Amino acid sequence: MVDSPKNTKENCISSQCDSPTVEQLEEILHGGQLSCNHVDEVWPSLFLGDMYMSHDRYGLWRLGITHVLNAAHGKMCCKGSDDFYGTTVQYYGVAANDLPTFDISPFFYPSAQYIHQALCTHGAKVFVHCAVGVSRSAALVLAYLMIYRNYTLVDAILKVKEKRWIFPNRGFLKHLINLDSELKSKSQSECPVHGEI
Repeated sequence: MVDSPKNTKENCISSQCDSPTVEQLEEILHGGQLSCNHVDEVWPSLFLGDMYMSHDRYGLWRLGITHVLNAAHGKMCCKGSDDFYGTTVQYYGVAANDLPTFDISPFFYPSAQYIHQALCTHGAKVFVHCAVGVSRSAALVLAYLMIYRNYTLVDAILKVKEKRWIFPNRGFLKHLINLDSELKSKSQSECPVHGEI
């Protein structure tokens, strides 16, 4: 099998020690899966989708969803609460705006922890959504893969793109780049230099 120029470029970016630029990430994000589904399973038992699916309690029940993370919690379009889903589904709301100026980074660790704890529960399935399922919710799923599954940002994007088209806004990409750098620095500081004990 021969790598296409784009795949080679993605591999180079993925293996670099430095984090990618927003422009490099946008180039990667432009291609790949062009899913128009209301929900896609992007990681085992982790589903990413839109507000339409979030309002379909029967559809969520059929998928076996036990946990919902709403990345667009608020009064506008993505309403959700424990009352709406009932006692069989645990709900977590993040009041994020899909604006490049909105700082989504304070929600990376709490959201990743919510997803991780849910997925550690036998039989649990998590549905992460926002209005369209490509920016806010995608950013939180990428953060989960980076924090708990040790993916680099580029590798996390490529993993999710196997199943669903995503496109976090530029501000979110900048916050994810910062997270990527932070996690890489932490990883390097925890590894002893060759020859040290």
